[in-house]
Amino acid sequence: MPTDLIFQACFLLITVFMFLWMQKIPQNLFTKFRYRNRSSYDAKRHFIIGAQLLSKSNATKDRTTSIKLAKSASDEADKAISLDPTDAASHILKALALEAQGFSTSAVESLDVALSPLTAKSLSSTERGDALFKRAEIKMKGSKRGRVDSAVSDLVESVKIKGDNAKAYRLLGECYEKKDMKEEAVEAYERAVRIDPENVQARDALKLLLASTQ
Repeated sequence: MPTDLIFQACFLLITVFMFLWMQKIPQNLFTKFRYRNRSSYDAKRHFIIGAQLLSKSNATKDRTTSIKLAKSASDEADKAISLDPTDAASHILKALALEAQGFSTSAVESLDVALSPLTAKSLSSTERGDALFKRAEIKMKGSKRGRVDSAVSDLVESVKIKGDNAKAYRLLGECYEKKDMKEEAVEAYERAVRIDPENVQARDALKLLLASTQ
């Protein structure tokens, strides 16, 4: 009896597999899996090329060449995004490349996508903190009050995630100064200096702010 049951089970499995094979389901699954792996590989390849181009853009002193390289880096980021739109790293690369070309608004929009729920899950906590800081830094290049408020929100979240970022605390102090929140600005500058005593911008800003409040 046990032998008959085993035989029947094997026969049933073979029958089911043959049916699936006739419907080309295993082949289609394999093709999709292989395509997904290939797309992921190609996306990473374009990301690496873009990162190398952006590094060269930042290193060159010739503005025209720098912009040209940054544009090429942005194009490579777009190719990576088209293959794997849920990878936040490619969106961040595009944001940095756009910033290098002077397109601050577009750079912020790319960071918005990188930090959206769908893509942010591909970032580590540290990477997310860095991305929030970068978005705030770009926002602060504008002078609108709404941008300052938004930058404060990003920076507060960033330092919660990564509390040893002196640059983030320094920029947070600058934001608070713009909002005339002097006590909060002093505290932020002091944190920046404690983390990095060589942060000249934070140290000088703290001295000036303390002198103005005496």
